[in-house]
Amino acid sequence: MRPDRPERGIALMIVAMAMLAGLDAVGKLATQTYPVSQVLFLRFALFLAFALALAARRGGIGAMLRTPNWRLQLFRSFVLAFEMWLFVYAISKLPLADVHAVAAASPLIATALAVPLLGERVGPWRWAAVMLGFAGTLVVIRPGVGVFDPLTLLPLVAAFGWAYYQLLLRRLREDRPETTLLYTAVIGFAVWSASVPFAWEPPDAYGWTLLGAVGVLGIVTHGLLILAAREAPAAVLQPFNYTLLVWATLWGWVGFGAFPDSWTIIGASVVVSSGLFAIWRERRQALRRR
Repeated sequence: MRPDRPERGIALMIVAMAMLAGLDAVGKLATQTYPVSQVLFLRFALFLAFALALAARRGGIGAMLRTPNWRLQLFRSFVLAFEMWLFVYAISKLPLADVHAVAAASPLIATALAVPLLGERVGPWRWAAVMLGFAGTLVVIRPGVGVFDPLTLLPLVAAFGWAYYQLLLRRLREDRPETTLLYTAVIGFAVWSASVPFAWEPPDAYGWTLLGAVGVLGIVTHGLLILAAREAPAAVLQPFNYTLLVWATLWGWVGFGAFPDSWTIIGASVVVSSGLFAIWRERRQALRRR
């Protein structure tokens, strides 16, 4: 067993979040010219090439696809494909910081959904964090207020999809990571390749650069997350997922001249604070169970 190196893991996680925010920024640029389905198709095409190469090195593609949980793997992959479309469409229409401020509620949603779907017990303090995080999300969305944009509901639905996807991953813990990765790539590629005949804009040189960058950034980000997980426990890394919101704000400001208004900042701060409190309570409960 290699020793944990938390400082290295945290640094890798922060860089991964910066890359992920950059991926969303490049994706937003690409969707201004090309259909969302085309962007996702090319992203998954490169992702599939990466997953196939990895599977070939780890025992063969056939071996990686064999699992008693193949039905759940298929369903989980379809959920992710739909969630990704919602999220990419949302960033194509809304400022990056606004989308990520709403999407930051996903861990809290996962906490709430774990009760009916996995039978997990959530104490009153974590329920309070969930409710407070939802209130922060409402501050960002502002329904019933004159500035309310119905499109802000898209990242909220995407957050529910991502939370559900995370719970499905928990049920697949006995499968090898390469198996889960390969199913994700194959199904995502199959879903979005079916849309190509109906929505395809021939890219020019600049377009190919943008679309290629989306795929490469996706692979690099995934690799950084894997490396971070090798260096430090998930409990140490989890709070640094919220640095994504900072990076998204920076990319949105530099790349698109969009800076969140005061209400979005307040709402995002409430969501992040609630999420960090829920993480702290979960870690404290885990220590008590030992």
